[in-house]
Amino acid sequence: MPTKYAGGDQERAALDAYIKLWRAAHLVEMQANRHLARFDLTTSQFGVLEAVYHLGPLSQQALAKKILRSSGNLTMVIDNLEKTQLVRRERSQQDRRVMIVSLTPAGRELIVQVLPPHVRGVVGVFDSLSRDELAQLSSLTRKLGLALSAGKAGTGTAQKPPREKQEKQASKAEAKALRSLTAS
Repeated sequence: MPTKYAGGDQERAALDAYIKLWRAAHLVEMQANRHLARFDLTTSQFGVLEAVYHLGPLSQQALAKKILRSSGNLTMVIDNLEKTQLVRRERSQQDRRVMIVSLTPAGRELIVQVLPPHVRGVVGVFDSLSRDELAQLSSLTRKLGLALSAGKAGTGTAQKPPREKQEKQASKAEAKALRSLTAS
């Protein structure tokens, strides 16, 4: 989409990538929501069931990190899953302050039923990409996610210095290199 933003090339490229990533992610999420609604699940509820199914019982804190939800939001999600008897919460034996979430037999049965069509839906969403494109997309989104998680992106610290500063640094480096050549 054309923009009236008059920033530099890097800024315009970042904004363009952001818009495309956001739109694509939104469309993928809409597809997932449509599929999961047939099972009366939200994406957050599915995330909890899937994580506990694959990883075993987890603390609420570990689940929040795993499915990228705030602890307050996750409490509500788990409350709803508990009401429908898909998960149960128990205090940890090692630390009584920690709540451990595990699947009930009904939760295990549901996730086993939901996973195969969900996987087919995910594969269908990415049908338009080749295997190499999928690998590239996976690599780039992982790199971005790791940088954001580590606090190395999103703070403006990854920006290049202004052109004048770059030129000044280059001039100093050139002068130093010239001095070392003439000193030999």
